Amino acid sequence: MAPQLASYMPDAAARERLLRRVYHEARLAGLPPSLVLALIEVESHFQADAVSSAGAVGLMQIMPFWISELGLAADNLKTPERNLRYGCTVLAHYLEQENGDFTRALARYHGDVDDTRYPERVMAAWQQHWH
Repeated sequence: MAPQLASYMPDAAARERLLRRVYHEARLAGLPPSLVLALIEVESHFQADAVSSAGAVGLMQIMPFWISELGLAADNLKTPERNLRYGCTVLAHYLEQENGDFTRALARYHGDVDDTRYPERVMAAWQQHWH
């Protein structure tokens, strides 16, 4: 998957580190690493320091309230390792809640279970770039 990531991350060593971490965190959470990459593409375009207008942070655009739910006050969501751990944990939780339905889990991840536009974007990126 390194060639697909090259346009977002020109540094080969950084790409390798990120891919290893994505694979590790996705596997820990029982998620396909390629789905996690698609979600990151849609959410942040692989910018670890991204912050949305709603306050979501990092690669997987994690809302800071998750720190009080899952982690420690000192956790930095701009750190790829922490951000991927949170994002994969949250997505796996929603996937379990939705009995393996990726569309509904992704909609929950985005914050609106009734809006399928976001899941459709992630699923399209998954099919087009990461499979």
